[in-house]
Amino acid sequence: MQTSVTFKNLDPSEHLKSYVVDKLDRFDKYLYNPAEANVVLSVEKFRHTAEINIAGDRLNINGKEETGDMYSAIDMVLDKLEKQIKKNKQKIRNRRGGSKSMTRNIVAEDTTHLEDEPSGEVMVRNIEYKPMDIEEAIMQMDLLTYNFLVFTNARNDKVNVLYRRKNGDYGLIQPSS
Repeated sequence: MQTSVTFKNLDPSEHLKSYVVDKLDRFDKYLYNPAEANVVLSVEKFRHTAEINIAGDRLNINGKEETGDMYSAIDMVLDKLEKQIKKNKQKIRNRRGGSKSMTRNIVAEDTTHLEDEPSGEVMVRNIEYKPMDIEEAIMQMDLLTYNFLVFTNARNDKVNVLYRRKNGDYGLIQPSS
């Protein structure tokens, strides 16, 4: 990682600069492409401020921390940046995952314990369903942000219901036999 360190109201210290560069090198494992880091270390009265901006690998991350000690400010801002980078990378992984990873999350459940008596009013809505694969149904559900989707399974020509579970995985209800 290409790093530039700037000192404001502080004597330039080679030890402080090497400390920051060594700590920033741990982010290389998260960034696939070369990145650029701009570090500004400043002191105002008793406040030691560390501000780091990382640009590269299609992301721009900024962090600023202020404490009574310069080393603790650097450590705290680096922890903030690490959380931001991990969150961003996880977001990218989730978007790129596609339908292949989603099909692994389909869970079969036993639905034999249904209530005999309905409680309250029942709203009836007529829907049209078309033949499609489970993967295509998952993509449709994500595009339209539905909690469930009724479709005809193209493989066995039976009506299936795909639903989103509370933990984010998918469930599939299909007739037996």
